[in-house]
Amino acid sequence: MSNREPAGADPAAIVWKPLVSAFTTPRTGHAIRQLADTVLPYLAVWVAIVFLAPISWWLCLPLCALNGALLVRAFIIFHDCGHGSFFHSKWANTFWGIVTGVLTFTPYTQWHSQHRTHHGSSGNLDRRGVGDFWTMTVREYNAASVWKRAAYRIARNPIVLLFVAPLVMFCFEQRIAKPKATRLEQFSVWYTNLMLGGIIVGMGFAMGFLAFIVMQLVVLAIAGAIGIWLFYLQHQFDGVYWQRAGRWSYTDAALVGSSYLKLPRVLQWFTGNIGFHHIHHLHARIPNYNLQACHESHPMFLQVRVMTFWGAIKAFGLKLWDEAEERLVCFREAKRLRQAPA
Repeated sequence: MSNREPAGADPAAIVWKPLVSAFTTPRTGHAIRQLADTVLPYLAVWVAIVFLAPISWWLCLPLCALNGALLVRAFIIFHDCGHGSFFHSKWANTFWGIVTGVLTFTPYTQWHSQHRTHHGSSGNLDRRGVGDFWTMTVREYNAASVWKRAAYRIARNPIVLLFVAPLVMFCFEQRIAKPKATRLEQFSVWYTNLMLGGIIVGMGFAMGFLAFIVMQLVVLAIAGAIGIWLFYLQHQFDGVYWQRAGRWSYTDAALVGSSYLKLPRVLQWFTGNIGFHHIHHLHARIPNYNLQACHESHPMFLQVRVMTFWGAIKAFGLKLWDEAEERLVCFREAKRLRQAPA
């Protein structure tokens, strides 16, 4: 799928497309300010870590936490660049997408190729598996082997999701080109790895290799946990939308299948407004700095369900999609359904 939403593929698009079109125009000044208040502080904090590391690693940990949060914001910029929404200029989007991709240990072209597939398949039960979390239906889980069910339980465990999976993804998975990657996607992996190698060598000589690796892993762990938490809640919650291809609706997948996570102002800043995920999925060319204004522009967008703190906690207990009841259920309910008489 391209960055353009499917014109005419969903009749409901006739209603919302004119409403969001005014918010798809990038604002260069705003984009530059976001780069300045994200990338510059991130680099400045690393300079402080370099000077503090020889004194005490404990003094560096609060700064690593700060940089982990800033890295989430940098990832949102990277994300917008790949959608072509951050700047007017394609060249500027590509350049800053590559830069922020290196900072976030993510190959620009390969990641966005998968992410565009996610936008065209989110909520579609027949197109799962690319750029999303592994989600099985109750029927699939009950018919699976013991080993597959065990693997699924491990993959959906909150500790694995938040603390193991991000480091595996950033440090290992994204260092390798996908089996069916195009030349450009492969190249994005190679040059990202090359630049990361240069950073590791340079920072290793500046502060010590062990110190840098430990600090960088802490930064990635914090950023990864926040990022995975956000992405999980955006498409895995009570009331989410999933349908088979014949009944799937792009508009419903955006407004019902993508959450509105209302966050305090400071967290909204660090997460680059991505809590307005329903607006982003409605039209990916809306830059993050326009998402809130678009959300508040029409009652149609204000009527979406708000993700509460309790809803966010409850979401991690929902594991399987029940096609009969059209809702996510926990493993206990799946077991009950498996044991129920036909």
